[in-house]
Order: sequence, then structure tokens, then C-alpha cells
Amino acid sequence: MKISYNREQDILMYEVSDEPIDYAEEVGPIIVHFSKNGKPVLMEILDASEFLAVTTKITMQSINERPVEALT
Repeated sequence: MKISYNREQDILMYEVSDEPIDYAEEVGPIIVHFSKNGKPVLMEILDASEFLAVTTKITMQSINERPVEALT
């Protein structure tokens, strides 16, 4: 796995495979690129600094390992 961050565009990228990308699907601030066989190849998190801030806040608010939802 390779992780990189583009500070200029605020995009966090997780490359989980070196297979060629065939198509992509966007769900909220996340774009997942898939191989021809439907295997995830690359995940891009747009507005990564905001995404990570919310994720960190949720993690810090978690009490007794119960799930906590963020209200954004």
C-alpha cells in the first residue's frame, strides 16, 4: 500500500494495488478507482484535511467503544 498527500489540492490518496484502473465511483468526498475485475486500486479522499478533522473528532468523542456519529 502506498499513501500520498497532495497539499495543494488537499487530496489524500491510498494506492492499494498496482493493477490498471478501469473505472471510478464517487461517494461523497471519496473517489474509489477500480480494476476491470472490480477490485479497488486507488482511493482518493477529497478535502482531506476536513475529512481527517471530522474523523479525529469522532474518534476522540467515542466513549466505551460505542459508535458516535458526527453532526456536520
